[in-house]
Amino acid sequence: MKILLVEDEKKVASFIRNGLMEQSYSVDMAFDGIQGERMARATNYDAILLDVMIPLKSGFALCRSIRSFDSRVPIMMLTALDSTEDKLQGLDAGADEYLAKPFEFRELLAHLRSLLRRRTSQPSATVLEVGDLRMNLDSRTVTRAGRPIVLTAREFALLEFFLRSRNRVISRTEIAERVWETSFDSESNVIDVYVSFLRKKLDRGFDQKLIHTLVGVGYILKAPETV
Repeated sequence: MKILLVEDEKKVASFIRNGLMEQSYSVDMAFDGIQGERMARATNYDAILLDVMIPLKSGFALCRSIRSFDSRVPIMMLTALDSTEDKLQGLDAGADEYLAKPFEFRELLAHLRSLLRRRTSQPSATVLEVGDLRMNLDSRTVTRAGRPIVLTAREFALLEFFLRSRNRVISRTEIAERVWETSFDSESNVIDVYVSFLRKKLDRGFDQKLIHTLVGVGYILKAPETV
């Protein structure tokens, strides 16, 4: 999943970003409100973490701006302003969650997971499937035909993106932007290597393959019967 973090304190931003990346999230960072709004308009994020006291445009103003063009993206405000009035102002601006600083990272993570689960009322949103392949986002488990498949954090994130884009051709550049950093060198062979790792784990013991290469275009994940 892709997260936008808007935080002007670079040490705090780096701490949060590194922690989220260890949990298989892809994180873009902005350091002021203007940059944050530009990035929010350009990319469909799964969630936005937004500090209140940021330069050029406050977190409250930025939250209202985002809500003017995107009513659905989950927004969590992070701030040292923890009075009731501040919380009410944040919620009235359109935030879904309000987490006061200082906080433990595991607390932020729990709030983020709860926020993402509440995006939809459909229980199946936490399970992604194609053919006999099943990914449970809550338990972070993957099975094929009932057989457990052990993945690294990066492989899990890559497979999640494939499943969310199933039956659609995705380019290496798109994978780089969604699963790795936006500044990732998409001309390197790292993506090909990880796709190869993932294929071996998914297809071991099965005749029918799930991830297919379109030379010069990208990759596509399809159920065997639709290939």
